[in-house]
Amino acid sequence: MDFVCGIKPDGWKEYELIDCGNLRKLERFGNQILIRPEPQALWTPALSDNEWKQQAHVEYIQKGSHKGDWNSFKKLKDEWQIRYPLAPKKDLVFNLKFTAFKHVGVFPEQAANWTFIADQCKRIHKPKILNLFAYTGGASLAAKAAGADIVHVDSVKQVVNWASRNMDSSGLKDIRWVVEDAMKFVQREKKRGHQYNGIMLDPPAYGIGTSGERWKLEDSIQEMLETVSDILTEKENFLVLNAYSLGLSPLIIENLVKSNFKTSNTLECKELYLESTTKFKLPLGVIGRFSS
Repeated sequence: MDFVCGIKPDGWKEYELIDCGNLRKLERFGNQILIRPEPQALWTPALSDNEWKQQAHVEYIQKGSHKGDWNSFKKLKDEWQIRYPLAPKKDLVFNLKFTAFKHVGVFPEQAANWTFIADQCKRIHKPKILNLFAYTGGASLAAKAAGADIVHVDSVKQVVNWASRNMDSSGLKDIRWVVEDAMKFVQREKKRGHQYNGIMLDPPAYGIGTSGERWKLEDSIQEMLETVSDILTEKENFLVLNAYSLGLSPLIIENLVKSNFKTSNTLECKELYLESTTKFKLPLGVIGRFSS
């Protein structure tokens, strides 16, 4: 099986996966160290529980199926920033905070896609890019930093506002923000005859749209890709599909992409992972991407 590493232990100075195991992960975001649940970390961690607690500032405790609380061990900031060096003179800036859903506003493994997106945008003349299920906008920032005209679509107004703050903090401007159900948006774009050079999708396993639309990845991804294929330009194009779902494999992603797109010989479908400082490789979804 092919793999792609989001960030190697020495690859991003402001983020570090320190250790993982026993269904948890120990991470550093800037100067704050977090313990969070991780359902795929089935092994025994390299460091002891005592070593984890000595390092950590805070731990997320699950309360119910979707929400939880943060239990702090040391003094920490409720909100802070980290930077990702996309290019020698261009940093993406992420505003982080603790949420009830265990996330803090950035998915570090996606850095593997940010570089890919920026490189693709640089080779295309006046690239027009669409980011679906865009959350706090790492992919949108990468595209805009590379000179793209970018449309950012997410059904949750709060995270779109969060992404807008990240744009401002990164010294960027003129991303188009759309708060809408992703499926409805691409269906409307198809009817209007609009097309994009690059499309990024990071669909959740489950989701609810702005008007209560229900999304389940396994039920809806084929229809979504069929529609997306009609709004992707035939030339000077690229696609990035990311999926974090325990039921999907790189082979399934490969078949989905091949059945809907002309991918030439550039299609790569791989398992995405982060490598911990203690040398574990933590799987964090699968990606499929191609360019022409």
